[in-house]
Amino acid sequence: MSSTILPTHLLGRLCFLFAIILFEYMYCFRGRTTIPGHLKLFGIVTDTYGQIPLFAFFVFIGFGHRRLKTHLEEIPFSLGLFVGHLLCIAVVLAINFLAAQSGLFWSSFDPSSYIKSAVYLLGTALLILACLPLRSWIVAIRSTGFLSLYAAVAGVAGWLLGTSVTSLWRATSTVESGMMQRTTLYAVGAVLRHFLPDLIVDPATFMIGTPRYLVIIAGGCSGVEGLGLVLIFTSFWLWFFRKEIRFPQALLLIPCALGCSWLLNIVRLCALVLIENAGGTEIATVGFHVQAGWIAFILITLLFSMATLKIPWLRKSSSVVSGVATDAQGCGIDNGTDAASELSEERGESPAIRAYMVPFLSILAASFVSKAASGYFEWLYPLRFVAAAVALWYFRPELKKLNWRFGWAAPLAGVAVFLVWIAPTLWSHHFAISRLGPALAALPLADRWTWIAFRVAAAVVTVPVAEELAFRGYLARRLMSRDFDSIPFTGLTALSIALSSIAFGLMHGQQWLVGILAGLAYAFALRWRGRIGDAVLAHAISNLLLAVWVLGFGDWAQW
Repeated sequence: MSSTILPTHLLGRLCFLFAIILFEYMYCFRGRTTIPGHLKLFGIVTDTYGQIPLFAFFVFIGFGHRRLKTHLEEIPFSLGLFVGHLLCIAVVLAINFLAAQSGLFWSSFDPSSYIKSAVYLLGTALLILACLPLRSWIVAIRSTGFLSLYAAVAGVAGWLLGTSVTSLWRATSTVESGMMQRTTLYAVGAVLRHFLPDLIVDPATFMIGTPRYLVIIAGGCSGVEGLGLVLIFTSFWLWFFRKEIRFPQALLLIPCALGCSWLLNIVRLCALVLIENAGGTEIATVGFHVQAGWIAFILITLLFSMATLKIPWLRKSSSVVSGVATDAQGCGIDNGTDAASELSEERGESPAIRAYMVPFLSILAASFVSKAASGYFEWLYPLRFVAAAVALWYFRPELKKLNWRFGWAAPLAGVAVFLVWIAPTLWSHHFAISRLGPALAALPLADRWTWIAFRVAAAVVTVPVAEELAFRGYLARRLMSRDFDSIPFTGLTALSIALSSIAFGLMHGQQWLVGILAGLAYAFALRWRGRIGDAVLAHAISNLLLAVWVLGFGDWAQW
């Protein structure tokens, strides 16, 4: 790993270290929050209580960043220790694979769990020392005072709070103690009585519907998840824009957003019952049920962000935001130009931001609509291609300023990503079950090939361009600086590449790990020559080869 692309200063190196540890922890111990059987010395540290040091590390960086960023001396990176770390992680993954094959993974008497945890802890220690030598850790701890102690306490408190919230969630998700379910049930019933004269409402089982179809309002359907997501978003948004927003006025928006979330969930459940009663069972249960919730959440977040940025009553006066600051001697210091430019960027008023993000957001919006109106077969998938194509055409004057040339390395990166993508299938020698193939076979010939043509066109043309603009063109550079457009693509750091690739990978659901590796490959293709064309072509080649694989071998699960 070249030190030229790694963060060289203390704060950047700490952030890079946290991102790597978090990724490896999630992959090595994903889905395992408890250990069956008797207590295990190492297993209990790395698995059940592994969240404590992660949360403490996050608090340390978050609250200490102002002091940590003042240390600008270059920090060496130990390649030898990092290689040792990689070997330890390889051993952990090998133990995962062998133990899973033997069916003894994390069993009470499986010695591999002890070995795995010990090797993982050793590898993490090597990574910590590779990124920051002991001298740098001493500097970080001394410069932040008692913050390391407070962070440790916060780590334990965060773990206890998470455990309590998990227990509370499980309790409120049961039929016996579902206060939220009962309130939601009565609200939905009050609305549906105006449309369904034969409505059935059973408070004992939380069932509602008609003789044709009944649904159960469980804990997740009561709106708890939506309220939690909205509360997290609104709190983060107000904190991020705390310098431009008036308090306590802005706090009034939080209960308004929570109320809108609950009301939109009522609308969603009412529509679900009406669609089911009309005979659209597959559309309601497969598409609309999930996508309507996300559409409501996105709508609330958009309205909330627009309200905080546009309503004058909620924003500080222009003299405070972009006017005159006062120093310790009472002398005026004019910083209006910088503050105004920063505020303009935070509001998203830069044409460059819209050109980079709107095509990708158009695909997301179209996917929500098409999935909400579909069952197992997304018959409106062409809407994604059309939405992205319109957005790209609209922003073509801005996009023409980018370097769309490409070299020989781009196709090689695309082929490599494709091979990694299908490697699990080649290893297992069987295709995953998918409903897409039978659904396409049931369509008339002309409709089938029209859908396939749009699917391939989106995968090879619009999706690579839109996603590379969003994740590599904008996000990777925005993580480095607010003035992202001033950073050349050749200046991307390892931290920005890693974080943007993780975000890119998480967007791919169960294939998140392969998605992260693909994001890394596209980012390095972009950084090598500093041309967006290299990343787009590599992405397009990967998707084209995957389309050929799907159509040639019938591996429809890849789509």
